[in-house]
Amino acid sequence: MIKNLILDFGRVLVDYDFDLFFKQYIPDPERRRALGPILNNEQVQKRVDKEEIPFAEIIGELIERHPDFASEMRHFLTHYDSIVTGEVPGMRELLIRLKERGFKLYGLTNWCSMVYRTMEQYEIFSLLDGYVISSEEKVIKPEPEIYQRLFEKFSLKPEECLFADDREENIEGGRRLGMPGIVFRNAAQYEEELKQYI
Repeated sequence: MIKNLILDFGRVLVDYDFDLFFKQYIPDPERRRALGPILNNEQVQKRVDKEEIPFAEIIGELIERHPDFASEMRHFLTHYDSIVTGEVPGMRELLIRLKERGFKLYGLTNWCSMVYRTMEQYEIFSLLDGYVISSEEKVIKPEPEIYQRLFEKFSLKPEECLFADDREENIEGGRRLGMPGIVFRNAAQYEEELKQYI
């Protein structure tokens, strides 16, 4: 029986938009196109999410390698939380109803330590009974260790949890450890698919 709902943060609880962030600060589309892949790529994202060295140092290294974009990257560093555009529509209301029905809500996210700025800004995070953040654990989804740390930290049984994440590979990572999951697209789709489990 499902007792615990495990929730990714980005694109499940809150939306984010790198393109919009850069568009607001960098009017030149050619410059935006050149900068985008430097900051928003899989290798950098994994380093940021694991944060084996502080976030500011990671950006500092990128500035050293790409000094032409130093001002834009410093802006990215100091305004990082502005990539978040708001709560995912309908999710706070849905989670309030689910919490009232007795479900426990836990967060499981790949995010750097700057996530706390975002968590302070949006009420939806106050609904969580606990969370595990990759930058604190130094492991990221879909590595099995991060799921195990969630289970151990809150004494959860995988088969009693249902995971929602916008990335199929992260759902598969949980399934390999016995935790079912839903690939999240929007609140209405999530609520509909939930009915198969609860």
